[in-house]
Amino acid sequence: MIGYVTLGTNDMAKAAAFYDKLCAEFGVGRMMEDENFIAWANPGQGCGVGLTKPFDGNPASVGNGVMVAFQAKDTAQVDKVYKLAVEELGATCEGPAGPRGDGSFYAGYFRDPDGHKLNVFCMG
Repeated sequence: MIGYVTLGTNDMAKAAAFYDKLCAEFGVGRMMEDENFIAWANPGQGCGVGLTKPFDGNPASVGNGVMVAFQAKDTAQVDKVYKLAVEELGATCEGPAGPRGDGSFYAGYFRDPDGHKLNVFCMG
């Protein structure tokens, strides 16, 4: 249903380096880019994520209540991606990786360099 999600950035180089490494953990690389936009996805294989400098020329800002979730294959990948983001890529913790609710949802929450809230999760 969703083809891609875009997030605004005020520092394309810093944000791109973050998403290059984060998306590589899911086997996804850049599929499109120009000086104001970069998208990571495997065309035809699910949702992608993009970074953009806002078209209106105003500074990018974070949406309150907005979060992008990356689906992992298992809890080990959740742990690996969460640790990569927080310990190596400079993300800030919004909730460590672990079981949530009845235990069938396993997730870690963090914010990217621009402050966007992200989640990596698996079910089951």
